Amino acid sequence: MRIYKVGLPFIGMSSLMLLMSPLANAAEMPSMDHSGMDMSHMDHSGMDMSDMDHSGMDMSDMDHSGMDMSGMDHSGMDMSGMDHSSMDMSGMDHSDMDMSGMDHSSMNMSGMQGGEPPADARSPDYSNGVPYGQYGKPMMMGSMPLWGVSVDDLGYQFDDDQINFEATGWYGTDSNRIRLRTEGSAQTKDDKEIDSLSSLAYWKPLSIFWNGEAGVAYDTENDKSAVMAGIVGTAPYFIETDARAYLYTDGQLRLDLGAEYEWRLDQHWVVIPEVGLTAFSKDDHDNDITKGFNEMETEVRLTYETFSRQLAPYIGVSYETALGKARGQRRQHNGSVDSSSLTTGVKFWF
Repeated sequence: MRIYKVGLPFIGMSSLMLLMSPLANAAEMPSMDHSGMDMSHMDHSGMDMSDMDHSGMDMSDMDHSGMDMSGMDHSGMDMSGMDHSSMDMSGMDHSDMDMSGMDHSSMNMSGMQGGEPPADARSPDYSNGVPYGQYGKPMMMGSMPLWGVSVDDLGYQFDDDQINFEATGWYGTDSNRIRLRTEGSAQTKDDKEIDSLSSLAYWKPLSIFWNGEAGVAYDTENDKSAVMAGIVGTAPYFIETDARAYLYTDGQLRLDLGAEYEWRLDQHWVVIPEVGLTAFSKDDHDNDITKGFNEMETEVRLTYETFSRQLAPYIGVSYETALGKARGQRRQHNGSVDSSSLTTGVKFWF
């Protein structure tokens, strides 16, 4: 009976120690040294190795598919021979990883964006060897040569009994054009004299709002040719502005300045006030020209733009006056110093 009393406690204690030994071994695994271990054939799926020290481990032949390594510390790991093709590393912290010794020479990055294309990837004209057909090679709208005609004024002055005209025609692209321009008046009574100033010029944009012109001109009023240069564009507050200088063969320099503004009342009715100044560099008594500003012309039009806006009839009032010494010279020759007139006409473009 004594044997049973002593043996039962001993058996119970032994059983308790056997049950606790796996727990003790599991508790000591995080501090184990895994260096030198061959785990190439181990199945790591489902293992929690967040607290393990992997420094010195050779895992070159390990299959890491299915491993959750989001909390692992990879500092000091040698992964130069590892196969990462099936690894899910979306949650890994790579901030302390040293990959300076990795060999990337055998990596296939052909699907990545960037780099130089092959020499035969695309033909210089973007045709890729396909013919353009009967219509030829396509062109961008900005580089396609076009043409246009604009008649800014074709009207009749009742008091002066004359027809005023101003027209421009051009051919070229958005960056280079040839412009033919003419302006003047034609008398409808007596000798029916026509006074006009016509120019043929090369046109080119200078900036967003300004364009430059340079060419030759001919003035029928004094029967002289000239070299012309000018600038045309939009001043602040949408004021259409033009300035042209003409150097005649006799050394006379003429300067024409003009400004125009469109005050739109609605989609069709527009009020257009405009003013023009003419100045000369020296006296020319044969043509009633004095040095300085000679003449100012103003006009206010009420214009109705049709639905296509290509045709716009108008009615208005014009006023002309001589300036400076030109007033006295005109009086000596019994010429008019000031004149006003009712005008009507049309402006159009195509």
